[in-house]
Amino acid sequence: MDITLLVNLTSKAWSLKILALLHSGVAGRQAPLLAATKASRTAFASSLNHLVQLGLLERNPGHGHPLRPEFRLTPTGVVAAATASRIVETVPDDDGFAIIRRSWAVPILAVTESPKRFSIIKSGLGTITDRALSKSLCVLEEREWLKREIDVSRRSPFPTYHAVNAGMKINQAIGLSI
Repeated sequence: MDITLLVNLTSKAWSLKILALLHSGVAGRQAPLLAATKASRTAFASSLNHLVQLGLLERNPGHGHPLRPEFRLTPTGVVAAATASRIVETVPDDDGFAIIRRSWAVPILAVTESPKRFSIIKSGLGTITDRALSKSLCVLEEREWLKREIDVSRRSPFPTYHAVNAGMKINQAIGLSI
């Protein structure tokens, strides 16, 4: 999976969970998926439509009622679902899952396998704003999924960030291809 797809995929809160559930064998109909995610109908529908637009899901032709369609993974979706499943499995609890549902948490962990400066992380994620990056770094640091260290080896000290603990497990589960 590349970083652009990962950023697009995680821009909707329930996308990772939906893909992980489909990977684990939950039926591709809305009712079972909605019950398994425990999401609101609006957020779930938005995430499901987003996955269809990304080309990771498609309606299963010839199956399901027109008002209750069945969805299946596309070939690209199968790969993304396996990655999503690995990510969701590494999250230790509901509080942790609430963090990976945030738009930028998983992409930040994906690019911080080694210590990186704020500007390098920002350039690696493309469309992220300074504020969104700063807030996400703070949340991940509080959770101890990201470690902030001050590099004093140069004339002007600067902070670097890298994934640790569960954050490193999520990084490894993503298997980012650069």
